[in-house]
Amino acid sequence: MTKNSAQQRLARPAQNRSLERGIDILRAFRPGADLIGNSELSERTGIAPATVSRLTQTLVRTGMLEYDARERAYRLAAPLLSFAHAMRSASAVLKSAAPLMQRVAQTHKINVGIATIDGDEMVYLESVRFNKKVSLRNVVAGQRVPIELTSLGRAYLASLSLTEQRALLQRLHLRRHADWASLEGDILRSVRQVQKSGYCLASWQPNVIALATPLRYQFHPVHVLNVSVNTQRDPAEIEKELSPVLLGLAAALLEAEE
Repeated sequence: MTKNSAQQRLARPAQNRSLERGIDILRAFRPGADLIGNSELSERTGIAPATVSRLTQTLVRTGMLEYDARERAYRLAAPLLSFAHAMRSASAVLKSAAPLMQRVAQTHKINVGIATIDGDEMVYLESVRFNKKVSLRNVVAGQRVPIELTSLGRAYLASLSLTEQRALLQRLHLRRHADWASLEGDILRSVRQVQKSGYCLASWQPNVIALATPLRYQFHPVHVLNVSVNTQRDPAEIEKELSPVLLGLAAALLEAEE
């Protein structure tokens, strides 16, 4: 199969709705919500309760979910962790990126992360934390963060075509309807910053300043690289210091894949 025909096949609508809905159910599980019943899964996914019931039974039989009879609810099962480990171990991007990210984090005493898109969020594939107390929470591989609020998500948006940007912004608008007017302006300014300077800056957690840039690989999906620090200093000063570090590391990661 040629590359073009493969891309055309992947672009066609999914043919197996049951598989698609089953994956939606697995995606509904997040940290802090380890046990979820059928009713809540239906609310989170928008899938009809009867369909959810059939799918959760199938996911239990295949080992993807565990059923807690006392709570009458489900939790993710161990095989999913092995899938994640296999994915990270096989990632050519992470194999080349991890040692370079570690070196930059140690040299500059900053945090370095790499992420990619997961539905309407970004998911961290690797996170090197120079100081584990840098923010209100530890950032670990597999953790999701909002597209609309973070430098990671905004840099990813800047990598998309105008049509793709508009479609994703429309989905985000539905989720953040109340404060969308001001938020959309911030997002578009970040997108323009990426187009002009190669990176964008955002600070969505107290005293945490992050810069991010998209990594456009030839043979891999778009990834996004970010650096961050915990500081009360002027963001403009941090931007001046860290933007060359970020763009230099990005160039090194792309070169390592050639």
